[in-house]
Amino acid sequence: MRWKDREQSQNVEDRRGGGAVKTGGISIAGLVVAFVAWKFFGADPQQAYQATKQITSQTSGQTQGQALRQPTADQAESKQFVTTVLADTEKTWSQIFKEQGKQYIPPKIVLYTGTTPTACGAGQAAMGPFYCPADQKVYLDTTFFQEMRSKMGISGEKNQTELNAKGQAGDFAMAYVIAHEVGHHVQSLLGISKQVSQLSRQSNQKMANQLSVRQELQADCFSGVWAKRTNDREQFLDEGDVAEAMDAAQKIGDDYLQKRATGQIVPDSFTHGTSAQRMHWFDRGFQSGNISSCDSFGQEI
Repeated sequence: MRWKDREQSQNVEDRRGGGAVKTGGISIAGLVVAFVAWKFFGADPQQAYQATKQITSQTSGQTQGQALRQPTADQAESKQFVTTVLADTEKTWSQIFKEQGKQYIPPKIVLYTGTTPTACGAGQAAMGPFYCPADQKVYLDTTFFQEMRSKMGISGEKNQTELNAKGQAGDFAMAYVIAHEVGHHVQSLLGISKQVSQLSRQSNQKMANQLSVRQELQADCFSGVWAKRTNDREQFLDEGDVAEAMDAAQKIGDDYLQKRATGQIVPDSFTHGTSAQRMHWFDRGFQSGNISSCDSFGQEI
């Protein structure tokens, strides 16, 4: 993925603190386990936080998100990557909204370390990246990218010359994650999130989970639309990049995560979709480049 030395967004708030990352006694190696549990049990970010609150309150080493004054080389690069991807989403969605006679209001991305306050409750690294509709911000602890590579085995096939010039293997998988969360922002602007929330409150747990799956698959499709439209404009994709995104989608499917975490698959508990569904809906958006193809609520998924 060609992202270096390109335009960057200013809609980024960096709250990361320096030093070693601590999350109230929860090791970084344990963050992906907590992330899987979040996916498995279908908790929203606030619920995921409550599930770990008791653990964090019993330890004193918690690192609160603070302004980052002297970033390391890795921290600076991760910010450059995030701001570049965010700038691409701003251009793409502004154009799509303009075509529909609407105005796109971009979200902010908050980079943090450990924990940080949000309008949806306390954000914590164990949740993974998430979007808070109450303040229209995407929250991201950038150590999640490292965990995706090391714990979930998401990588790419690029030689060292390509990596030095363009970025790291697996970068487009990370961009897909950011674009997915921005997709939730698009849903919020279009009123889709509000409708899903209202229907979920009127439904039993099984139906609420099904609505959540459809909402997540639409966000996957929106990320595919972003990738297609951005590549048509910027030609930023390299051979193998789409395969990276598909690999990421496969490894965050509910069935894959449940099987890996517990050895069992419980379809009624799915909240994000199977690996096959997530791959299909990303590809659907990527092939069409049109959000009209992303109606995951009006057709079989």
